[in-house]
Amino acid sequence: MHFQPQPQAFKDKVILISGASDGLGRCAALHYAQYGADLVLLGRDRRKLEQTLSLIKPFNTQTLAIDFDLAHADQTAYQSLIAHIETLWHRLDGALFSAGILGELVSVIDINIHNFDQVMNINVRSQLLLSQSLLPLLLKASLSSLIFTSSSVGHIGRAGWGSYAISKFAVEGLTQTLADEYHASSLRVNCINPGATRTAMRAQANPQENPLILKTPEDIMPTYLYLMDDSSQSVNGLCLDAQPK
Repeated sequence: MHFQPQPQAFKDKVILISGASDGLGRCAALHYAQYGADLVLLGRDRRKLEQTLSLIKPFNTQTLAIDFDLAHADQTAYQSLIAHIETLWHRLDGALFSAGILGELVSVIDINIHNFDQVMNINVRSQLLLSQSLLPLLLKASLSSLIFTSSSVGHIGRAGWGSYAISKFAVEGLTQTLADEYHASSLRVNCINPGATRTAMRAQANPQENPLILKTPEDIMPTYLYLMDDSSQSVNGLCLDAQPK
């Protein structure tokens, strides 16, 4: 996709990003800030989150960075998150859920149920809880966008991708269900399949692969910018491939 927003396209917009301490989440945060957005950054690694903050600092946007461990967050943590956002902005114009884990890549018959529960907790359960918490804030905006992160193996099942593939099918189902429930509102709900991208998760899944042959997070940002931009307001319930074949 070739898309470039207008300068300051996200000025006066407030965008939340989970998984903002590294990889695609960090890259998206930098791009949203570049176009003027105020940011709510969630990450479980404070050191890496601080690195993201230092990269965003030159853009002079208002940024709230919160240590947030999706694996263990309870109702109190979600209530505190909402209270922080309401105090500063009273609404959200967008949210990108980028956090996720790979788990073990094994055949279905070999899935360890403990590992399965961990993957589903981060990749599905936390996405549902974040959605439930943030929906009232997203609906306060005149136009808002909620973006989930899927995968090629969330479109078509692939042998050996076990719990991760199952979780991404669930994410696409959640995307479509929310999109239909709110189709008459100001909120649009979509997801992005990043494709083969030079990230730590890709290296974990394919350790023998040469990362230099892959697109970088920077390369695929046009899709992330487009779905967050108001020009995509009619796009709802879709999963966009950032690297279509």
